[in-house]
Amino acid sequence: MESREVIMNHYTSSPYKKSKNLDKSYQKVTTQSDSCIDHLDIFVKIEEDKIVDACFEGEACAIATSSCSILLDNCINKDLNEVKDFIKNFENMIYEYPYNEEELHETAVFKEIVKQGNRKSCAYLPYKGLKKILDKKL
Repeated sequence: MESREVIMNHYTSSPYKKSKNLDKSYQKVTTQSDSCIDHLDIFVKIEEDKIVDACFEGEACAIATSSCSILLDNCINKDLNEVKDFIKNFENMIYEYPYNEEELHETAVFKEIVKQGNRKSCAYLPYKGLKKILDKKL
């Protein structure tokens, strides 16, 4: 599947973009863009230092929404340190530092985002939010 198809698929039919009855065990982080309307509420359930469930709500462009969906897809059932490493690898990619593309899996669809500076913040928005949760836990 080409990058655009992956992005649009996650934008239009993300299994994580939904309201569901969340109990108090979910941690919520709100992250929003400084330059546009993008706004995401990310909900993460952590048990024994592992993300066991997650979802999000909000209003955001195709890049931010699909980036959030792909991020959660790669973080559920992962140890918090693995997630931290995954986020660091993504940051390296979008900020043009050495990174491991294989470890990014589907997230690598954003590797060309470096050519569009204003889109970096869209793609990075959910990572910025999830990092806030990890910083509190680690």
